[in-house]
Amino acid sequence: MLRESVRSLAEAKILPFAAAVDEESRFPQEALDALVASDLHAVHVPETYGGAGADALATVIVIEEVARVCASSSLIPAVNKLGSLPVILSGSEELKAKYLGPLAKGDAMFSYALSEPDAGSDAAGMKTRAVRDGDFWVLNGVKRWITNAGVSEYYTVMAVTDPEKRSKGISAFVVEKSDEGVSFGAPEKKLGIKGSPTREVYLDNVRIPADRMIGAEGTGFATAMKTLDHTRITIAAQALGIAQGALDYAKGYVQERKQFGKPIGDFQGVQFMLADMAMKIEAARQLTYAAAAKSERVDGDLTFFGAAAKCFASDVAMEVTTDAVQLLGGYGYTRDYPVERMMRDAKITQIYEGTNQVQRIVMARNLP
Repeated sequence: MLRESVRSLAEAKILPFAAAVDEESRFPQEALDALVASDLHAVHVPETYGGAGADALATVIVIEEVARVCASSSLIPAVNKLGSLPVILSGSEELKAKYLGPLAKGDAMFSYALSEPDAGSDAAGMKTRAVRDGDFWVLNGVKRWITNAGVSEYYTVMAVTDPEKRSKGISAFVVEKSDEGVSFGAPEKKLGIKGSPTREVYLDNVRIPADRMIGAEGTGFATAMKTLDHTRITIAAQALGIAQGALDYAKGYVQERKQFGKPIGDFQGVQFMLADMAMKIEAARQLTYAAAAKSERVDGDLTFFGAAAKCFASDVAMEVTTDAVQLLGGYGYTRDYPVERMMRDAKITQIYEGTNQVQRIVMARNLP
């Protein structure tokens, strides 16, 4: 029922704008409005704070179905979870009440600020500093590759509070867009997900109350990594949706397109490609859903499964979208058809929330 309702909403209210959102590199406001109206923009927020209280699997299905028609729009529910999960996992009751309520209502979005110009895969090498000043912390630094930056009202920001301790000297904070000293760089010009703004976040002597620290001092990096164990599964879901959208489109196309006097879907070579695409997608789906169940239970092998689902599903998305472009031939290479957009959108799923090379390191260290 959930899948059917999200799919019909996505096809009616999000799909019609997907090509224009990509073409114009603009935020998918129509998608945000539709998702908020149906309470699907941040389904993971617990009911205690006014949210839908969806479990990890339901959240995955929402993201998958939105990504099937528009990858940029699927980053609304995905990044709302990524940005707010540190607060859910480690924040005080006061912090949860203050920030999860507006998120659940759709009054604010939440972004996640971990990466920096010189700290990507080596996130612990960050340079953003937070210095205590009485009842305040003062933050200075630059965060890069921040999804939905400038649109989101709230940011979970990781900053160094004790430079001597490397990863154990990093703390997490909630920063608000309206805080004095917060500004944003120009939107990055990207290959795909063009409807989701990616910008630098500049923190210039940003003074925030001490009670905006998420969890205890020095626990920020641990919270950041724990968050990614859960949210990598949402990227797997996004990849899965993109791949499914590409297969669905290609499947319809090969039944219509005629060459040599018959639909190209009648040729065995084409049938084999479709069979492989469907098989890989189904394998990715099973792994992603199993990982989502582990996320919900917080199983001991979650770290492995989160990394495996993200890595496998994103590799599948890249393969499947590339094959979909091939099946459409010359048409697949034009912007008049959606598969080239899907192929461009799929690429980022192999890179963000930890490159697939990093996922393989994570898996190797956490072999079940």
